[in-house]
Amino acid sequence: MSVTTENPGADPVKTRPAGFIPLSPRRKIGNSAAGVLVTLALLIALVPLFWLVITLVVRGIEPILDPDWWFRAERYGGAANAIVGTLIQTALAAVISVPLGIFVAIYLVEYSNRKSLLARTTTFMVDILSGVPSIVAALFVYAVWRTTLGLPRSGFVVAIALVLLMVPLVVRATEEMLKIVPQDLREASYALGIPKWKTIARIVLPTAMSGIITGVMLAIARVMGESAPVLILVGATRAMNWNPFDGNQESLPLMMVQQYNNGPSAFDTVWGAALTLVILVAIIYFGAKVVSKVFAPKG
Repeated sequence: MSVTTENPGADPVKTRPAGFIPLSPRRKIGNSAAGVLVTLALLIALVPLFWLVITLVVRGIEPILDPDWWFRAERYGGAANAIVGTLIQTALAAVISVPLGIFVAIYLVEYSNRKSLLARTTTFMVDILSGVPSIVAALFVYAVWRTTLGLPRSGFVVAIALVLLMVPLVVRATEEMLKIVPQDLREASYALGIPKWKTIARIVLPTAMSGIITGVMLAIARVMGESAPVLILVGATRAMNWNPFDGNQESLPLMMVQQYNNGPSAFDTVWGAALTLVILVAIIYFGAKVVSKVFAPKG
C-alpha cells in the first residue's frame, strides 16, 4: 500500500510508501558529520603524499634534466648504470615470482579444499613471508648463497632475495582477485564441457587480470626500492654492467646510500636518484594498466 500525493502544475505524481518516516534531524546531523570526518581523513592522508611528491620534484628535478643522467654511467656523472641494474634485478625477480605467485594462488582458490595439509601449510607460509623484513630475506639468501654454497655476490642474488619479498604479495593479490570472479562463469564453462584448466586460463584469469596486474605492480614497486638486499648481496660499481650473473652491479637504492654517505654536497644526486626511481615505477605501472586493458575480456 502506498500514499499518493499530487501537486497540480508542478512535478509529476510522487509516491511515498506507507509508513515512511523521514530521517530525524539527529540522523541527518550524524550522516553529515560522518561525511565531513571521512573527507577530512582523506585530506590528511593526501597531505604527506603531495608533500613527498613536491619535495622529490623540487629537489631532484635538476639532475635528471641533464641527458647524461639517463645515458651515461655514474663514473661519467650519470646514473645509467644504476637504472639498468635496478631494472635488470627487478625484472629477474618478477620473471620468477609472478608466475610462481599466480600458480600458488590458482592452487589455493581453484584446486585446494582449504582443509588439506598442503593448502593450510601453503597459506601459513605465505602469511609468514608477507611479514618478513627485507633485511631478513637478504641475510637468509646470503647465508645460503655465500656461506653454504660459497658462490659470489651478484645482481642475480639480489633478485633471489627480492623474489622472497614479491611472492607473498603476488599470491595474496591474485588470490583475492580470483575469489571475486563469479562462480557462475566457471559453472557455465563446465556445462559446455570445457576442462577446468582451460576454464581457468580462458575465463577466470582474463576476468581477474586487471586486479592481478595491479597487485603485481604493487609488489614490483615495493621491491624496486629495497636497499637491504643490494647492500648485502651485491657490490657497488660506478661502471655499467649488463650481466647480473657476473660482477658487481649498481642500482638506484645502492647509489642513494653511497651518495648520501658522501655528505651534503651529494644530496642533489640522492634526490635525483629517488625521483628517477619514482618515475620508473610510475612508467611501469601505467604501462601495465594499458596492457591489462588490452587483454581484458571485451563485452
